[in-house]
Amino acid sequence: MSHPDPYGSEPRGWDRPERPVALPWPEQDLDAGQWSRRPTAGPELYADPHTRPYADPNPYDEGGRTVRPDDASTRHGGPERHDEPGRYDEPGRYDGPKPFDGPVRYDDDAGYPTAQLAPIGAEIAPDPDPATEPEPPSGRRTKGRRRASVDRPATQQLGTGRAGRNLPAAIGVGLGLGALIVVPLVVYPLAFLPVLAGAVAIGMWEMARAVRRSGAHPPLVPLMAGGVLTVGLAWFAGPDALSLGLLVTVLGTMIWRLGDGPAGFQRDLTAATLIAVYVPFLAGFAALLAAAPDDGPLRILATLIAVVLSDTGGYAAGVSFGRHPMAPSISPKKSWEGFAGSVTAAALGSALLLWLMFEVAPWWGVVFGVAVSCAAVLGDLAESMIKRDLGVKDMSNLLPGHGGLMDRLDSILFAVPTAYLLLAIFVPVVN
Repeated sequence: MSHPDPYGSEPRGWDRPERPVALPWPEQDLDAGQWSRRPTAGPELYADPHTRPYADPNPYDEGGRTVRPDDASTRHGGPERHDEPGRYDEPGRYDGPKPFDGPVRYDDDAGYPTAQLAPIGAEIAPDPDPATEPEPPSGRRTKGRRRASVDRPATQQLGTGRAGRNLPAAIGVGLGLGALIVVPLVVYPLAFLPVLAGAVAIGMWEMARAVRRSGAHPPLVPLMAGGVLTVGLAWFAGPDALSLGLLVTVLGTMIWRLGDGPAGFQRDLTAATLIAVYVPFLAGFAALLAAAPDDGPLRILATLIAVVLSDTGGYAAGVSFGRHPMAPSISPKKSWEGFAGSVTAAALGSALLLWLMFEVAPWWGVVFGVAVSCAAVLGDLAESMIKRDLGVKDMSNLLPGHGGLMDRLDSILFAVPTAYLLLAIFVPVVN
């Protein structure tokens, strides 16, 4: 079936009489009044979908009449052109669905993102009135950050101070740790061994957890078992057993790691050896100090008090007078003024302590205090360098105001070997 010719049945040759052809756009000779009725470009162009022109898919009807966009009969609300006979009901003309089968209500469930994108003929639901909109429940916070106002002041946050610590929490945790060490030493010295073994196990766990950021995976089970064994051997068998415990720990870790295959073996074993030397081997000197006959508890107490004096003096001097960074690439908060405060406090305090405890001349106490303070500062810098290399701020968040346990043991681990050697000279052990 051939489609009817939209131009009629006249001939198509050069001899066809001239006839004005209906164009699909408005004539150019329209007056200004007709053009002024058309919407202009701008934000109000299609603000109301009811006023948008209905573009007929076929600009020609059977009579050849042009459908203009400003024709009132084509606007929404006028006669439905798709209901005219012969348009869509004629066989062969259009077999698909009609453009609109009725008004469609526009609401949140219709699927139109904005009212401007709603189809012509859709009923637009009115916008909700802010006055009648229900308020959110008062018991729940809305998303986003709340701003301070006159009725609700800004939330006060605990300051960390210039040293970067929460000072009240740090003091409380420090006193608790001190009591955990002093009470066993005074009441029953052997009870200090489980405390020391537990501290070594926690420190090794924190170290193994931290080095995993570099891709190393040291086996934790043989490390912790060997660390506790090393401390116990040092307590009961002396310095030779301490070296033997370190050797057993490294060998046990190596054998354990062989079961996981050769991938990353050297890297994991290097990390495990570092942890074994850094934590249990150095902590074993604390066991040697505490296990000394007759005055073992006094030796470990003198060492710990010297370290505490060094940290306290360095903190006070650094906060008050710190101007010149000591090692800005490793620990930016450490200053030479703080280091001078650490050495001074430890020297004066150790001179008095060693004279009262062991009847040692005060100048030897000064030497002891200076050496212990320098070792403590070096231990702190060493762990700061390890943390900076691993990209961590603290070894863990186990202790409020301090970070992890290794953040408190770093200075002690370097101080106890120094104290053991100096006290072995100044105060010989009587067997």
